Amino acid sequence: PGPFRAEQLHVEIASHVSTRFAEREQSVLPIIELIAAHYHQQPGNYLCFFSSFDYLQRVATQLQTLHPDIPVWQQTAAMDDAARSAFLQRFDEHSQGLGFAVLGGAFAEGVDLPGTRLIGAFIATLGLPQVNPINEHMLAQMAQRFGKRKAYDYTYLYPGLQKVVQAAGRVIRTPEDQGVLYLIDDRFARPEVRRLLPTWWQVELLRLPH
Repeated sequence: PGPFRAEQLHVEIASHVSTRFAEREQSVLPIIELIAAHYHQQPGNYLCFFSSFDYLQRVATQLQTLHPDIPVWQQTAAMDDAARSAFLQRFDEHSQGLGFAVLGGAFAEGVDLPGTRLIGAFIATLGLPQVNPINEHMLAQMAQRFGKRKAYDYTYLYPGLQKVVQAAGRVIRTPEDQGVLYLIDDRFARPEVRRLLPTWWQVELLRLPH
């Protein structure tokens, strides 16, 4: 159990979007519409997490084109300490805008932005590790010990969701904080995934306007 109360964090799953690699291009506009609609309803500072710099840049660039009124700043692959510090300094008590970052990167853990410095996050990925020879070897080893289903969970699902929960933790840092969290991917709505989310979260499915 966490030290926080369910009413501190409003959590919604955007199950109408798939962030799978094959469907990434089709996901860009729905993600932009979701982020922009919420931002215009409740302006403030938000973090938007994606699975890669390419995906991040694609969404951020198109959002700036469609909604030039929304301030946007982005994490880049070549950031040094000064650039990372400047990125975080954009989140002050009086600013408003969207910070785009990579899940599992420098801004997804160990960052404290209490109060109005950060009032919400959008996470457009399950954070699953890359499919590569090392992870596939681990998957095979896990399958011998635990079976195929558990092997996938240990190799991919659990590490991914751990990164998601860490990133979401940037929003609520003190007992007084209030915020929102959007989990953007249809897989977040699966019972086996929802069961792995923190027990103090009250998770709802996003209701789209007709």
